Amino acid sequence: MDYFVIRGGQPLQGRVPISGAKNAALPILAASLLTPSELRLNNVPHLNDITTMIELLGALGGEVAVDESGSLCISALDLNSRRAPYELVKTMRASILVMGPLLARFGRAEVSFPGGCAIGSRPVDLHLKGFEAMGAQIDVRDGYIVATTEGGLRGCDFTFEMVTVGGTENLLMAAVLADGETILRNVAREPEITDLVRFLRAMGADISGDDTDTLVIRGVGSLNSCEYTVMPDRIEAGTYLVAAAATGGCITVEGADAEHLGLVLDKLRDAGVDVQVDGDAITADMLGKRPLSVDVITAPYPGFPTDMQAQFTALNLVADGVARITETIFENRLIHAQEMSRMGANITVDGHSVIIRGQEEISGAPVMASDLRASASLVIAGLAAKGETRVDRIYHIDRGYERIEEKLQSVGADIVRKMR
Repeated sequence: MDYFVIRGGQPLQGRVPISGAKNAALPILAASLLTPSELRLNNVPHLNDITTMIELLGALGGEVAVDESGSLCISALDLNSRRAPYELVKTMRASILVMGPLLARFGRAEVSFPGGCAIGSRPVDLHLKGFEAMGAQIDVRDGYIVATTEGGLRGCDFTFEMVTVGGTENLLMAAVLADGETILRNVAREPEITDLVRFLRAMGADISGDDTDTLVIRGVGSLNSCEYTVMPDRIEAGTYLVAAAATGGCITVEGADAEHLGLVLDKLRDAGVDVQVDGDAITADMLGKRPLSVDVITAPYPGFPTDMQAQFTALNLVADGVARITETIFENRLIHAQEMSRMGANITVDGHSVIIRGQEEISGAPVMASDLRASASLVIAGLAAKGETRVDRIYHIDRGYERIEEKLQSVGADIVRKMR
């Protein structure tokens, strides 16, 4: 099993290219099941989760090829299965997103209960209630969710009891081929959902309400071929900007979108970082100073993203002052605090919050990642620490960061991937 060895204490300096967004690419790949026409996707990141989704499309009978430019060419013309197998679904929660497209196009979908990061309960009941409102019958057999329709899905007026990104994406994809008009209320507003809307629209879907809490979808008979470029990964961009701040360095991320990073950039400025935006380039310069502590409360977009909470926890370890980080989305997303304590951090868990008393120095230590973003936070802590840090279970980080050690090496990090 791979692990990272990091020798920290050096400011990071340089430029980092930002990859396509994993959380946009995964639902877009699932949406390719909605049409028999060939699709071409650009800027798809090379990640373990993307590989799993491609394998899942193949298990259903889809064909995915990479052309000479690195783009994905996808055909779901001859799908021969409606069953997403446990062996693939158990490793990635986003696998549930094939349910909406399969149900909409074929009237049947069988998906194993999904797995993924151990960051708390993320039930799929809201997905299923939405499908039932559109006329689907739901059954659970042998660990599989079986959804069927007689005569196809019907448009409906559905309000989510709570904001859910996956639920919004699944019902949105199902509604584009449903009979009549669907109104989805209290939907998630993440940029990745807007990217999915734009992709579906490029295929001929009739959708309005982008960037609001209500989406109106008028079902169409079929969708067409298209070429589409996946948006940049705002979480990857934010992670490298925080790494610059934590190490007292200066990093420019290239190919990013500052509009997607609103509160993240605001919090970096609160920490004393000089943040400059020039088109699709964002520079975070700590000016050689120690960062200031910043409080964070996670919330659905446009609030502070839960996927950046752990990285700001790492930043606060070496900041001047006391900070409180409060997690409101996932109940188990503070597990990294215990690992950071191993590095000499003054960090205390208080219910759904962590309280961090920043120190001028933390020390390298062996630590273990528990999920994707916790992995990134431990890498940042290792880069800021004095001495050597070993980060185990980095298969988590490979699910969401493309070539992270190579990108960090390019800006001066002493980080090496090793194998037991």
